[in-house]
This record gives sequence, C-alpha cells and structure tokens, in this order.
Amino acid sequence: MNFIAWTIVACEISFWVVIALGLVTRYIFNKEKLGFFFLALTPVVDLILLIVTGVDLYNGATATTAHSIAAIYIGVSIVFGKSMIRWADERFLYYIKKQGPKPVRKTGLDYANHSMKGSLQHLLSYIIGAALLVLMIYFIDTPSRTADLSATLKFWTIVLGIDFFISITYYIWPRTAKKGL
Repeated sequence: MNFIAWTIVACEISFWVVIALGLVTRYIFNKEKLGFFFLALTPVVDLILLIVTGVDLYNGATATTAHSIAAIYIGVSIVFGKSMIRWADERFLYYIKKQGPKPVRKTGLDYANHSMKGSLQHLLSYIIGAALLVLMIYFIDTPSRTADLSATLKFWTIVLGIDFFISITYYIWPRTAKKGL
C-alpha cells in the first residue's frame, strides 16, 4: 500500500477515534464543551487528507486509485459526517448510557424516504468528490498520470445511479417490519 492509501486509513481511524473521544468525554465525563471540541475536529481530518493528497500530486506523483478514494472520502465525510455523528450519538446514548429512546428500524414509506435522503446526500458528496477529481485531472493535465482518476469518476457515476435505483425500489416494494419485533 502506498503513502496516500495509509493516510486514508489513518484518517478514517482518526475520524472514528475523534468521534469516540467526543462521545465519551461528553457522556461519561460530562464535559460538554470538551466533547464538542473533539467532535468539531472531524473536519480537520479531511483537511489533513486534502493537503497530503494535494502535496503528493503537486510533487509529481502519478494519481492512483488511492488519490481517487481520498477525493471520495472528503466528499462523503463532508456530506455524511454530521449524520454519522448523530447516528453514533444516538446509539451511544441508548446502548452505553442506557438513556434515550431505542433506535428504531424504519419500514415502509419512512424507510423509502430515509433511503432517498441518503441517495440525495450521496449525490451531494458525488458533486464535491467529482469536483475534486476533475480539478486534479485539470491541474495535472497529463492523461497518463490521471487515468485512475477518470476511471474512478466513471465507476462512481455508475454506483450513484445504482444507489438511486435502489432507493426508488423502496417506494415500489416497501421494506417490511421483521417478524417478532
């Protein structure tokens, strides 16, 4: 694995460590402001990844799939970051602190709407990540050095289409409640 790939792994681990620190600090140690500080560090992780990727490409590296994943990671983190923190917060409260309502498994129209909201968030993260990929392709301006970026952009476009297709199917064939729940 190359340096950028390891940086992505480190950033993903850092993202969840910062969230865990924020939640533990907030709910176990009852330090609301310090917990918020840790949770607010999540965009710093994105900034570090953006800088490392940019410097690597600026120094002449051939763009790899890892560089593409860095752009995807940044787009997804920016768009889904807040909802991922909210998801972790709700589960931490219920399963660790034994407070708050039990997270509910959505079904029917609620699940279809939730899925479509996720697809729309995916579209927004695609716009951000694709813009980063296009900027990298434009600034490098050497097709032999940006082939992986272009391939990733094409593949991600297909994945986005599949995501929307799946979300639409939930309106046609709604998700039902599990038996016994």
